Amino acid sequence: MKIKVLKKSENDLKIEIEGGTHGLCVLLQKRLQEEPDVDFAGYDVPHPLASSPIVYVRMKGGRKPEEALLSALEKVRQTNDTFCKELDSVMQA
Repeated sequence: MKIKVLKKSENDLKIEIEGGTHGLCVLLQKRLQEEPDVDFAGYDVPHPLASSPIVYVRMKGGRKPEEALLSALEKVRQTNDTFCKELDSVMQA
């Protein structure tokens, strides 16, 4: 998976995730929208046959968009870890 920065400014970030999926982008968008300084978070898949979604983040101010993105990614990681532990305990039973 490759990530390319398409636009980066004080309040905006636009990245392309080569090989990304809708599942990843929906989860990332949801976690970004939970960040208090995020004004807008979304994604687009410009062509249905190309698996390179574009993720957008716009901030209200204060933090940089890449900080919000990293925070959202950490929440995604924690959710994944929690899910894996719960699934493992259920499968062991």
